[in-house]
Amino acid sequence: MKLHSNPIDMDVRRALPVELINAQARSPLLFVCEHASNYIPPELHNLGLSDSARHSHIAWDPGALEVARHLGELLQARVIASPVSRLVYDCNRPPDSPDAIPARSEHYDVPGNRDLTAAQKAARVRTYYTPFHDLLAQQIAQAPGPQVLVTIHSFSPVYAGRTRETEVGVIHDSDHRLADQLLARLLAKGDRQVRRNDPYGPQDGVTHTLLTHAISNRLLNVMLEIRNDLITAATAQRQMAEWLAGSLVQALADLGIQLHAGETNAIPH
Repeated sequence: MKLHSNPIDMDVRRALPVELINAQARSPLLFVCEHASNYIPPELHNLGLSDSARHSHIAWDPGALEVARHLGELLQARVIASPVSRLVYDCNRPPDSPDAIPARSEHYDVPGNRDLTAAQKAARVRTYYTPFHDLLAQQIAQAPGPQVLVTIHSFSPVYAGRTRETEVGVIHDSDHRLADQLLARLLAKGDRQVRRNDPYGPQDGVTHTLLTHAISNRLLNVMLEIRNDLITAATAQRQMAEWLAGSLVQALADLGIQLHAGETNAIPH
């Protein structure tokens, strides 16, 4: 299966530690894509990986950025994305996590992450993690009114030899307000396999962004995991965003947050 390249792979964006899309949007929604790109800076020499490894799911979340961008367009919302591979630095992990700069992912060794010195690790944190989370905190602090944080990810249909039947995972940590309402709306459609905290949950350490920026600030939040074979093509990416957007608007309305006409574009129901 060939996965489409992502629009963040433009030279002008590769030098950026973080990208803000739709900066002038005024919706309370803020979408985050921590694993938007498989780009590895030239000075890291591809981390010693083969071409197949660099284009596989271990390096990024295929299709996630495109879904996030479409959601941003549909709901007139800001999108914050990391322009480098999660193997360079996983912005959904704290600096003290071994998974922040993994030396092995699934069955792939990552030679360029092996035996790094404390100074080398600190440089990655300073270059990628800190600007990403500083911008996210700034966007939350500066925006008026209540904020809603939604992170967008994708996962592989087969992992470590195990087939995954889940198509969309609704992930939450201790605050499950938005997850509950969104799950109810998505399950009511009955057209996809939607599950709570699957294929990952808080026990897997995947809620760092939610904990750091949403739960600590008492913001509504949820993490969405989409099986990447469902979002390989541009048409499928937009359709997935449309499928999610309507239910997200309804879920927020259930929680007392109304998105006004000026904060949404046409969303098919």
